[in-house]
Amino acid sequence: MSSRRTDPLTLEVVDLIGTVVTRYHEEYEQAAAQHSLTGAQARVLALLAAQPTPMRRIAQSLRCEPSNVTGIVDRLEARGLVERRPDPADRRVKIAAATEEGRATAHRLRDALDFAREPLAGLSDAERTSLRDLLRRMLGVTDGA
Repeated sequence: MSSRRTDPLTLEVVDLIGTVVTRYHEEYEQAAAQHSLTGAQARVLALLAAQPTPMRRIAQSLRCEPSNVTGIVDRLEARGLVERRPDPADRRVKIAAATEEGRATAHRLRDALDFAREPLAGLSDAERTSLRDLLRRMLGVTDGA
């Protein structure tokens, strides 16, 4: 009797998820390079375009050291895509925020990612909804956020 972790179907699903992730990262890196950004810079910019974020939370989101985030934000700030400001709730905390140009760049970058959009467009609304719901369940996301 095979366990669920090693049954052929589970192994195939894991391999397919790995392929999707790899292809997404490859395309993301290519799209970032078209905007003279590294993948990490593009991810930080996308995060900050959604909302201003404390430096420590950026590091947690990227699962990296805060010192790495400092360098990334420094480079984005030098290009005018990001700015630092004090947190209104605690002036000792620095918040990074996308500038108007940074938000526009993040939007263009997101629009350049066709890899997932094209295959997903071939699925019906019901199939996309089902896929979304299954992915949320796998990730433990319960409120749809």
